[in-house]
Amino acid sequence: MTTFAGQVVLITGASSGIGAALGREFARHGADVALLARRADRLASLAAEIQTQGRRALPLTADVTAEGDLERAVSQVRRALGRLDVVVANAGFGVVGPIERLTLADYRRQFETNVFGVVRTVHATLAELKAARGRLVILGSVAGYVATPGSSPYSMSKFAVRALAEALGHELAPAGVAVTLVSPGYVDSEIRRVDNTGHFQSASPEPVPAWLLVPTATAARQIVRAVARRRREVVITGHGKVVVFFQRHAPWLVARIVRAVGVKSRPEPPRA
Repeated sequence: MTTFAGQVVLITGASSGIGAALGREFARHGADVALLARRADRLASLAAEIQTQGRRALPLTADVTAEGDLERAVSQVRRALGRLDVVVANAGFGVVGPIERLTLADYRRQFETNVFGVVRTVHATLAELKAARGRLVILGSVAGYVATPGSSPYSMSKFAVRALAEALGHELAPAGVAVTLVSPGYVDSEIRRVDNTGHFQSASPEPVPAWLLVPTATAARQIVRAVARRRREVVITGHGKVVVFFQRHAPWLVARIVRAVGVKSRPEPPRA
């Protein structure tokens, strides 16, 4: 497939989960990819895998919460790959727990990555995207539509990036930049095994039943298809589509189910 042939895609949070799967999928569609994350060893492995498929892959260690990291990364992309056509603001994690156990620092930490990290990504890449009349992809969540007990920091952050994507969709349209909001439900990734400080707990079990998890490769195919079509939004997973539909059209019913059934957020994974 050559949907993105000759184009360069930058992906934050590319060391695992949806980000890594998107790196593979964009490369499968002909793109060269810049892979940004904090875990250099994983990035190097993924880049080597993609390069065996005949595409260029540039692994760059960067932290979306660190001032200057993204600007330096974009400069390296420009030098090494020559251009930038698609930017995927994917880096994020989830802070969970009841409000009486959470501090202001927990909320600030959540927003620093999930919201301000996206804004930093946009600021660092916007000139390139405008020059290419390219595509900006922002990773939201079904939690950006429905907030359950114990999910307030994470849901707040995803409600915020949903608003950002909507505003930027209007704002950047005259420049020819398409903005796609991706709202996944349960996808098979590591996010639910990351604690409230942003550290991966490898020994922690996956709290979501396997039958409910959509493979990351499946999610990546749906996302890349939506980006190619310059879709305004794509909701990933069947259960995610159902939840978003009812939240849009019968929010009272969703609220009643959440309270009657006792739906609540996953617990924070225990720290080793």
